Amino acid sequence: MSIVPGEQNKATTTIIPIEDSLKSKQIQMVDNGFLSNNLNDRIDVARVRYPHCIVWTPIPILSWLFPIVGHMGIARTDGVIRDFAGPYYVSEDDMAFGLPTRYLQLDLNRVSTTTNTSNVRTIWDKAVEQASDEYKKRMHNLCCDNCHSHVALALNTMSYDRKHTYNMISLACWMFFCGKFV
Repeated sequence: MSIVPGEQNKATTTIIPIEDSLKSKQIQMVDNGFLSNNLNDRIDVARVRYPHCIVWTPIPILSWLFPIVGHMGIARTDGVIRDFAGPYYVSEDDMAFGLPTRYLQLDLNRVSTTTNTSNVRTIWDKAVEQASDEYKKRMHNLCCDNCHSHVALALNTMSYDRKHTYNMISLACWMFFCGKFV
């Protein structure tokens, strides 16, 4: 198996060259289930843009002791990150514990559409904003109503993957086992 830009291997991945902040070439593997020609869908670590992603960053000391525990946010389709950072506060592009260290880019094709709205980008962005508006009215609680719950509400609102059962435990496990490092 050779690693040549644009060549497919027998698995369901394609190797695509991308440029990092130093303009040197690196290789990124992308799931064939969602290959977009839209340049806005690419992860841009230098600009801190993670379109339609769940992002995660460690919480000092707590994440060192319990690696599954961390701070989570969800990005709009333009890559702007929203996270429930504290009581009655949902930040925009300013995560509470620093820049993302892990991410999961979600497949927009799994967002449930309705007869009134078939534009998945609009549905995604509205769900993220609705969840953010709701969490601006809530007190932050480390154990039960936190940043993970904010992301879960957004995913449940958009019926991602036709599910309404996302919660802080399922998201923490999903990120821990499937999240990619920046």
